[in-house]
Amino acid sequence: MITETIRKFVGRLFPARGPLRISQDKHGIDRRNVSRHAIKVCEVLRQHGYEAYIVGGAVRDLIVGIEPKDFDVATNATPEEIRPLFRRARIIGRRFQLVHVVFGQEIIETSTFRAPASEDQETDEHGRILRDNVFGSQAEDAARRDFTLNALYYDPLTEEVIDYHNGVADLKKRVVRMIGDPNRRYREDPVRMLRAVRFAAKLNGTIDPATREPIRTMAELIENVPASRLFDEMLKLLTCGHAMDCLRQLRAQGLHHGVLPLLDVVLEQPGGENFVELALERTDARVRAGKSISPSFLFAALLWQQVESRWRQLSKGGEHTIPALIQAADSVLEEQTEKLAIQRRFSSDMREIWFMQPRFERRVGKTAFRMLEQPRFRAACDFLQLRAAAGEFDSVLAQWWMDLANGDDITRAQMIDEASRAPRGRDDEPAARRRRRPRRKPVAGSAPQDSGA
Repeated sequence: MITETIRKFVGRLFPARGPLRISQDKHGIDRRNVSRHAIKVCEVLRQHGYEAYIVGGAVRDLIVGIEPKDFDVATNATPEEIRPLFRRARIIGRRFQLVHVVFGQEIIETSTFRAPASEDQETDEHGRILRDNVFGSQAEDAARRDFTLNALYYDPLTEEVIDYHNGVADLKKRVVRMIGDPNRRYREDPVRMLRAVRFAAKLNGTIDPATREPIRTMAELIENVPASRLFDEMLKLLTCGHAMDCLRQLRAQGLHHGVLPLLDVVLEQPGGENFVELALERTDARVRAGKSISPSFLFAALLWQQVESRWRQLSKGGEHTIPALIQAADSVLEEQTEKLAIQRRFSSDMREIWFMQPRFERRVGKTAFRMLEQPRFRAACDFLQLRAAAGEFDSVLAQWWMDLANGDDITRAQMIDEASRAPRGRDDEPAARRRRRPRRKPVAGSAPQDSGA
């Protein structure tokens, strides 16, 4: 009783500070840039008596002037309470249960406020949380989020940002700071180490020293992350618009061994870093221009130096061109699949892009027409331009293929006809040459035939 009285007395003297409520003129979010479907989800939940806010990465990006890729909503309604309120909604997830509310092509991910990790939560032997469906209040939800700049809640009705951990101030300074003890938080979810690198690169900022310090010593925990989740995080790194910066920081923090074990080898090969940098610069340019990105193309480019090196070794050993390339591709993909769960549809496309590269060396007759019919022709042609820019392939021939890809049917027929009638170099000759008929020796005493007859 005395202890409770003392606690209340201290509480009156030093009241717990509530969250900052930052008005629109301070945070600068324009409501017109917010997804109308995310606003709709908040409105429906509010109408049924629940709290609801747009949360996380969308709020962060809106404040710094980046167009969000998607919008998430956080609420005090449970998944079972959320689902009946929307015509198209489904509960997903085991470790982290939430609701996907579907509006045409847009999905609004709606989660229930989570409580911070407790001692009785199910974890593996390294401390990684295996089940995270303990619900709590908004303040508790903010405390269990990873970084201060992600613990921001935007109310689309009042247009206020609710900030429990000075996230807006850190965001203005471009500092990535962990909420709570970094060592414990990384053990709970090792992917947070990769996220720290990605946010710092994306914001052109820095990682807070206390947040950065444990990463190098705890990097091996990445190996305990499920391969499918690791693939998703790697894809985010490569498509954040600052991919090369991310890869360099991964190496600096010692994280590349758990993400792409071959990364050091790739970048240390002659021309390897140049090739990867060209690929990622073009990817970054597409991301910033709002264009679509092909995961197949990205990983094909990232692993090409390894494939090309092994292909060259096998060819020198006497293996024929295509079988050698197939063996090289299979060995590289097998090694990477142990760490990254590259989906079969992506690895299949990667193989097609790689296997078409030797065929670009010949542009005569039916060969060129058959190339145009390949479903991954355009992607393979773009890959060829990348090889030409890196000095791996003849730039004139690479441009001919790009012009062919961009031409209409008439232009293509004319280009292929002209190439067929032009004097052939060694690269344009068919692989299987016709055998010449042996000349008959003239019969003794007969007159030689007139070649101009």
